Amino acid sequence: MKRGILYGAMLLSLVWACTSVPLTGRRQLLLVSDSDMHSMALTSYKQFLDTNKVVSATTTQAAMVKRVGDRIAKAAQRYFEQTGNPNYLDGYQWQTELVESKEVNAWCMPGGKMVVYTGILPVTQNETGLAVVMGHEVSHAIAKHGAERMSQGMVAEGLLAAGQAGLGIAMANKPGATQTLWNTVFGVAAPAAAQLGLLAHGRNQESEADHLGLIFMSMAGYDPKEAVNFWGRMAALSKGSKTPIFLSSHPSDTQRIADIQKLMPEALKYYQVTSTTPTTTSGSKKY
Repeated sequence: MKRGILYGAMLLSLVWACTSVPLTGRRQLLLVSDSDMHSMALTSYKQFLDTNKVVSATTTQAAMVKRVGDRIAKAAQRYFEQTGNPNYLDGYQWQTELVESKEVNAWCMPGGKMVVYTGILPVTQNETGLAVVMGHEVSHAIAKHGAERMSQGMVAEGLLAAGQAGLGIAMANKPGATQTLWNTVFGVAAPAAAQLGLLAHGRNQESEADHLGLIFMSMAGYDPKEAVNFWGRMAALSKGSKTPIFLSSHPSDTQRIADIQKLMPEALKYYQVTSTTPTTTSGSKKY
């Protein structure tokens, strides 16, 4: 009897913790709060910046990275305002840094803390190509894929008792195991420092990031058709002797490009609207 009540309480907590991913509507399990995720991400982000070479904001490349990040963030805010959910990004503190590294990589932590590596710039080739990458990575954070992975891991590792939910509770009860899970999900403990923020995304999450990313970059005034060209270049890289870190857990094949092409008519509608509308956000929200 007690076991049935226990399982029932756990099931009830899981049902209440289910939310939907923006745009796609896919149901996902979230047992951790945005504030907890953002707080831990900020700590990891600061540690990373302290131990890696950040490119000066006065350089042309770093200025471009920050400009694209700002435009993508503002576009995401406009998207949620226009879809009736203006508070969705409350708590996000956007920051984008260019880091010197040969790695072909970029990532965005929960809460909007992003890094682009100089090694990926030869592949993006231009500002629009960079918008493809940054729109994609920002979308992982906005879709809360990291929180989803943490939630799944906490359930699998038994870090929460029946009826409980929250990163803080897991840290209080089993701090070592919870920190290890965080390090695993976000690559904090990986041998190469460049792997921070790298999630082993599933195909559903990758497809969502592609979809949302196309919308955000289009609303930011970047031509979404460049996404096909960029992912074609990335696919060519993956055929070499070493798969880029950016693709080590990302499916990169003809199916992905075909899926993006199917999404293009929708994305172009946003781009066409943006091309005739000033790219400003309503209200006084700061980025």
